[in-house]
Amino acid sequence: MVTFSHTDTGTAETAWAASDVTALPELPLDTSELRAMTFVVLAAHPDDETLGAGGFLATLNSAGATVKVLLCTAGEASHPDSKTTTPEQLAAVRLEEFHSAVSGLVPGSTWRFLELPDGQLAAHSASIADAVREAASGQRAEDVVIVAPYRSDGHTDHDALGTVAAEVATEGGHGLLEYPIWYWLWAGPGDNTWKDWVRVPLSQEVQQAKAAAMRAHASQTEPLSEHPGDETLLSETFLQHFERPWETFAWHPPKAGSNTSADAGRIFDEVHSREEDPWNYATSWYERRKRALTLAALPDESYESGLELGCSIGTLSEELAQRCRHFLGVDASTAALVHAQRRLATFPSAEVQHLTMPHEWPDGTFDLVVLSETGYYLSPEELTELLARIQTSTRPGGTLLLCHWRHPISGWTLDAEAVHTMARRQLAWPTRGLYREKDFILEVLVAPDEAP
Repeated sequence: MVTFSHTDTGTAETAWAASDVTALPELPLDTSELRAMTFVVLAAHPDDETLGAGGFLATLNSAGATVKVLLCTAGEASHPDSKTTTPEQLAAVRLEEFHSAVSGLVPGSTWRFLELPDGQLAAHSASIADAVREAASGQRAEDVVIVAPYRSDGHTDHDALGTVAAEVATEGGHGLLEYPIWYWLWAGPGDNTWKDWVRVPLSQEVQQAKAAAMRAHASQTEPLSEHPGDETLLSETFLQHFERPWETFAWHPPKAGSNTSADAGRIFDEVHSREEDPWNYATSWYERRKRALTLAALPDESYESGLELGCSIGTLSEELAQRCRHFLGVDASTAALVHAQRRLATFPSAEVQHLTMPHEWPDGTFDLVVLSETGYYLSPEELTELLARIQTSTRPGGTLLLCHWRHPISGWTLDAEAVHTMARRQLAWPTRGLYREKDFILEVLVAPDEAP
């Protein structure tokens, strides 16, 4: 259990700014889709909504999305030692501050106060869940996203509210965005949790709106008085975490209706039947640059037998085949394989096979296996089986190269970070190289040599 106090110095924002948190992938926001969506935003206390998601709320408002805000407590326990202000008086002040902040972020919006006791949300999970379900009702499940405090934020109310939000999102088939607050204080860049999160960039106008909303919470950012017990709750160094030109969320896409490998084959057949290169593999600079980095990351100049899982139309296959004495590309889309076969026609020892992984698998063993932009099209169970297949089919000392787009993949359960994390944990192979940037992650694992 995390133990901290708001008076702790904690991790400086300069430490976070020097980490890869600045290169987290962006949460894609399609304005045309947002207009049809409802975001149910939960705050344990007044100011949570502004600190963790104020810029996001302003962004949603500009895009025309429906925003419903549920405030659980009035935050009346924020200054328990005050001799000048009673909890009842503080509650009235903080509710007015909350109204001012939310009105500035989402003008014309309405919000609901659940009137629950500060510090005791864990005992009111059922009533919170009912309120969230009510706010989410009337819309298609996949058109509702719940925005709530990070369920492991370290504050008892944040953790309880985040847990309820996750449970309702899972049972209702809704998306879930968790926003951290105290995490930035007690955690540090060495903690790996944040590496699976996403960012929402904030325009200059939105940053200004968030700053104004934060100033509205004066009871937390300024002392109540000069008397003991009325000190400022949120220090300037702590507030620096929330002055970034982006906000950070743990993103959990809707689970209901998630696709599997069989769906991927059907979907990609339809796509490739309409267009030979629907993702511009052959022409875009992004794809050409990524292929160059992929090839450069391979630790050996040449390989005896190479296997590419999910070879698509064969743009990477064509270059891998030049590094392999024997090469096999497999894919679940027959339409894509027609183009891959044509690209590999000049390589007598290269071939393609139509296989739906992981249930179908090629014969033989390989000293190079490439899984590029494919792992997240599997269910977690399928990826577990695929990794087991890779483990038994890779020769001692062989290379496994993983490369995946780091943005959320709509309709599938896994994303890039989840795929790479599962591979590291299940295989437990040494990492030969790791490259991560905003759009993709590239990683090389090497199978252990045979025991002497």
